[in-house]
Amino acid sequence: MYSGEFLVKLARRTIETYLKDNKKIGIPNDAPKDLFDHSGVFVTLHRIIPGKEPNLRGCIGRIESPQSTLIQSTIDSAIDAAIHDPRFPPVTSDEMETITVEITILTVPEVIKVTDPQEYFDLIEIGKHGLIAERGPYQRGLLLPQVPVEQKWNLSTYLDYICVKAGLPTQSWKNLNTKISRFEGYIFTEKTPKGEIKQKDII
Repeated sequence: MYSGEFLVKLARRTIETYLKDNKKIGIPNDAPKDLFDHSGVFVTLHRIIPGKEPNLRGCIGRIESPQSTLIQSTIDSAIDAAIHDPRFPPVTSDEMETITVEITILTVPEVIKVTDPQEYFDLIEIGKHGLIAERGPYQRGLLLPQVPVEQKWNLSTYLDYICVKAGLPTQSWKNLNTKISRFEGYIFTEKTPKGEIKQKDII
């Protein structure tokens, strides 16, 4: 599988360099060849507070694109997660001492073709599948496979929330005009800020 440890270290170095010098780093010369594939990727930042659950501090990524390699998407997404996530103020250099960096490498999304929305309950597995909901050219939302596990959602709630993420009413997944796609994710994360990096099991 992809060189996840390399990507996590790269994402952290990207953020720290950008925060310090306002400069985007280039692709390292020693980058493994598999990172030049065109896989999608998300960068997730969590602030670690002793004695408390980690707090989400930023999460932005890119779905597979022929215009960008996995390694370039990681660099771009790392900066966006730290600076441009509209839900949070920009991360500061000092804060990076308390933040863990997590990378989710996405498989190619596949549209789940159904004739009855109840079929989703046999075709989507919590903890395995991330979801994308789409309606028309402008309404689209994505949730990573770890999200319903962290939030303790059942599948019905998961489907509701992916519709909300796309700007649609809950239960829009019951309308066949709403396209639902699934994908899988390979997650690599720091166990502690700047600490050991491990591949993460969702469940």
